[in-house]
Amino acid sequence: MPPPRLSQAERREATRAALLAAGRELFAEHGAAAVSAEQLVANAGVSRGAMYHHFHDKNDLFRAVFEQLEEQLCAELTSRIDAAPSPVEGLMQAVEGFLDACQRPEVRQIALIDAPKVLGWATWREIETRYALGVLTDRLRALTDLGTHLEEPDVLAQLVFSAAIEGAQMIATSPHPAETRAHVELALRLLAAGILGMAADRPAPSPGDTS
Repeated sequence: MPPPRLSQAERREATRAALLAAGRELFAEHGAAAVSAEQLVANAGVSRGAMYHHFHDKNDLFRAVFEQLEEQLCAELTSRIDAAPSPVEGLMQAVEGFLDACQRPEVRQIALIDAPKVLGWATWREIETRYALGVLTDRLRALTDLGTHLEEPDVLAQLVFSAAIEGAQMIATSPHPAETRAHVELALRLLAAGILGMAADRPAPSPGDTS
């Protein structure tokens, strides 16, 4: 029997998925600037018109690829945090997992090298903030809910996140990424341990204490 015909919605979704897969492969391998619309549609096996039906232009497709990559990376980091035996170790695992991911060619090229240039720094940072920072902020807020005295968890999350992004950029642009990664990981682990270790050791203020 012939396979069942796809609905129009299923065909649209299949086309979009093919374009995202093609973009992810080509952008990671060659960099966004070196990839043409012709290469994208040929790799995806769709028409140029189909590409522009789903995306305004190549940069719009790049943004969708970047957001897909960020969403998957956040899911990975969340899984590592949830599997850790303690909040402190969970944050350590997130740091290690993030740095591991930054050494993957697709993350390095798409998320760290090309995204700030293609999308602009403000848009790149907004997307990074919406995904990775959201996970970190939720986890630090959860610590306060569990009784750990952690002042300004939202601000701390922003600062830790900024340090991790800067460290990832250092690794991505280093001529010796493995060596740079070791230094960055140590520094981020010390930072995370200091924040959570000091927070765990510091008693929560008593009600009405304004000192």
